[in-house]
Amino acid sequence: MPTEGDEGSAIPGQTVSHGASRLKICDTADYKSALRWGQRLIHLVVATVILITCGLRADGHTQSSAFLTLRVDKGELNGEWHLALRDLEDAIGLDANDDGLITWEELRSRQQAVVAYAQSRLHIQGDALQGTIRVMKLLVDNHSDGAYAVLRFVVDGLDQPANLELNYRAFFDIDPKHRGLLRLEREGSSRLAVFAPDTPVQRFELRSDHPTRTPASTFVTEGIWHIWRGYDHILFLVALLLPGVLRRRNASWEPVLAVRPAVTNVLKIVTAFTVAHSITLSLAALGVVHLPTRLIESAIAGSVVLAALNNLTPFFSERGWMVAFGFGLLHGFGFANALGDLGLNSGQLALTLFGFNLGVEVGQLAIVAIFLPLALSLRHLMFYPRVVLRLGSASIMAVSATWLAERVLDFKWLPF
Repeated sequence: MPTEGDEGSAIPGQTVSHGASRLKICDTADYKSALRWGQRLIHLVVATVILITCGLRADGHTQSSAFLTLRVDKGELNGEWHLALRDLEDAIGLDANDDGLITWEELRSRQQAVVAYAQSRLHIQGDALQGTIRVMKLLVDNHSDGAYAVLRFVVDGLDQPANLELNYRAFFDIDPKHRGLLRLEREGSSRLAVFAPDTPVQRFELRSDHPTRTPASTFVTEGIWHIWRGYDHILFLVALLLPGVLRRRNASWEPVLAVRPAVTNVLKIVTAFTVAHSITLSLAALGVVHLPTRLIESAIAGSVVLAALNNLTPFFSERGWMVAFGFGLLHGFGFANALGDLGLNSGQLALTLFGFNLGVEVGQLAIVAIFLPLALSLRHLMFYPRVVLRLGSASIMAVSATWLAERVLDFKWLPF
């Protein structure tokens, strides 16, 4: 529940820091061709690492979200808007003494700025009349990814409207990955919507006998974007896929000669990961199992370290699908964090789970579709196990080990 803070106390959980043969024997022409391919791939790997390390703004797989609830009750409109303190810090500044902690006093001293920002980024119309958002109270609440300011408000100037239009523009200018998640409640039923930079306006009919249901495609899209923004999930998947077209023999890697076994191996890995994270995603979202967010985030980073290390010093030889399944259970809890703060009822949760999980699989298969043809075409060349597998795995391990240290010790160094 949202609460008021104590004077000068740090808000719980919030730290703000201002992402046949073992190998084909190549003749001279083959060697030169392989060398050219190797150089290109090395350039690609290096460029990708630089891009991810220096150019992206995200925390592991935590995305920027805000949660808006709007209630229509006997013609009156009121609601709550939960805004992440880390986003407000980026937008208007809250940490007055720049010590990396936001206290209740610092938040309260910026109340007018928070309210002004919120009122300028959310506009509500009813039957073409503009409503006025009047904030009644500022509170604090903790979500799975940190502390949030909570604005309780009423909407004046709208008298039992038949239609509502919401125009949401919060944080899109500083983070195009931000999502605003809306729950609209009326007469015991509720509808969901997701605001994004390309869908900032949502319209609702309030007097319809058959209220518009939230389309499953909304959450399919969000699932796709969640896996693509979840860099720890992506690196874990890549770490599992890198040796997917190879096999371990006599303490060295050699290519799988036929295409079919290689494809089968990759599909087993992907399927095991899918089944595992689907299980724990469902259990966590339904509230059957709950684990501390910090523990899950640290364990996910650790799973990426181990998956990459296994490529360099195999200890799960020929059991890639088992590694994918075991660690996939952890990643399911990470996916569930994206759904846990919505406060959905059982019917909505079933639809959301289905759509979101389907979206995660679509996003995951898109990564496989890009990786697999390239890996199959290069698996016979010597530089694949010597350079691609080793360099790629070492890079993944370095990044994920840094994530692990950040999450365990609660500091921030990488910009993503």
